[in-house]
Amino acid sequence: MKQLPYLGFGLGLRTAHYETVLAELPANVDWFEILSENYLVAGGKPLYYLDAIRERYPMIMHGVSMSIGGSDPLNWEYLAQLKKLAERVQPAWFSDHLCWTGLDGKNIHDLLPLPYTEEAIEHVAGRVRQVQDFIERPMLIENVSSYLTYQDSAMTEWEFIAAVAERADCYILLDINNIYVSAFNHEFDPHEYLDFIPVERVGQFHLAGHTNYGDYIIDSHDHPVIDPVWDLFADAVRRFGPVSTMIERDDDIPPLNVLLQELDHARGIAQPILEEMAA
Repeated sequence: MKQLPYLGFGLGLRTAHYETVLAELPANVDWFEILSENYLVAGGKPLYYLDAIRERYPMIMHGVSMSIGGSDPLNWEYLAQLKKLAERVQPAWFSDHLCWTGLDGKNIHDLLPLPYTEEAIEHVAGRVRQVQDFIERPMLIENVSSYLTYQDSAMTEWEFIAAVAERADCYILLDINNIYVSAFNHEFDPHEYLDFIPVERVGQFHLAGHTNYGDYIIDSHDHPVIDPVWDLFADAVRRFGPVSTMIERDDDIPPLNVLLQELDHARGIAQPILEEMAA
């Protein structure tokens, strides 16, 4: 496998921070991840800010609408737009979620889990190969948080995502918070998840907050990262080594300096571990 570049520590680029990023050019952000769907437009402010910030920082593209696990045919019009955006942004890779998001052409704007079956592996892996060949860049598939299971599932989530990545010859975007959320909701050991994922397949980490309702957790991206997720992140760094890491925040978005502090915390956890591994 071709090794993906290590980009360091990044943030999800959000409209609330456009002006601050351009005015301050924060040095402790190594790169930004964009939500691809926000920039599939013909012109206007989104593309103006995209180009201005891209001149100063590397960017990665992250999507929420591919429905790579869905039963509808791949949306080639959407993929053509995605490829055009990739030509503009020149990302080292692009990503989307290992899920389905709708049926019969209707997007329900949710990231729904798949049954963990051999049939689903073959279905998804074939679609990932088509998309990756079309976009002509490495693709990463992200583990989603889940709140239900399927009676037909014949394996664990970690066995499923590892098998899809292997057969599709793609990479994994390992969302540490999603592992924690699903582990809580389904009562499994998150470290068993980490230990099973092939080291060479992991190209990026996501870190985010969630909402705990007591009996279950929702992956809401509207809170800071909590200590148990930081601990799981530290264990992930010990297993996978230097992996490009970013903070996601999608609601109740604080000022940029607050997220920069959180990003520095991630860096402070990872760097001593990486230095010890390299010694």
